[in-house]
Amino acid sequence: MEPETREEPEARDDLEAEDEQGCTVYGLYDQDLTHKTILVGDSGVGKTSLLVQFDQGKFIPGSFSATVGIGFTNKVVTVGEVKVKLQIWDTAGQERFRSVTHAYYRDAHALLLLYDITNKSSFDNIRAWLTEIHEYAQSDAVIMLLGNKADMNSGRVIKREDGERLAREYGVVFMETSAKTGVNVDLAFMTAAKELIGRCLELPKEPKFQINDIIEQNPQKSGCCGFT
Repeated sequence: MEPETREEPEARDDLEAEDEQGCTVYGLYDQDLTHKTILVGDSGVGKTSLLVQFDQGKFIPGSFSATVGIGFTNKVVTVGEVKVKLQIWDTAGQERFRSVTHAYYRDAHALLLLYDITNKSSFDNIRAWLTEIHEYAQSDAVIMLLGNKADMNSGRVIKREDGERLAREYGVVFMETSAKTGVNVDLAFMTAAKELIGRCLELPKEPKFQINDIIEQNPQKSGCCGFT
């Protein structure tokens, strides 16, 4: 099934409050946090498939038409002993929906920017997407660059090194993912969640966020680089 499309839920003053880092803390549950994560990128790069793979653990070939407006999914994950509720928003990549997408940037805690490794124009447009993100999103939002469809190596037109170089230029985390096989999909979302939790809770025993620490815990997965 395609992720549910709905209006963003209104804040409930009696249950939640937003701290200085923009993290929403739910009063009914100790240490429960909620973070808004946005998937952005050109139409057809696999944003919806990536979300379904993370949410449902499966790939449904040829089942999704282009997202119209905004799709929305909630998923609760655990990092260490802390639960975090990820509100994941799947945005439309078409130009006519850009004004709608911009409105969702403003209170996003993390943005996952995708391109298709078999589609040069989707990679060429990354700079324009990053310009929009820096214009409309919070200055401290976590930004990740994902080269999706890594399983289609025979059709690759964008080298991994090109993605790494662009990520280094903009100072963002980079990895290649495959919504079809699941490679690095969980890692991408959990990397963002770990960084956001660390910022919100300011855990005294946690070292400064380093993507390499997470990679070492997932040696079977490749194609991931981080830049600080």
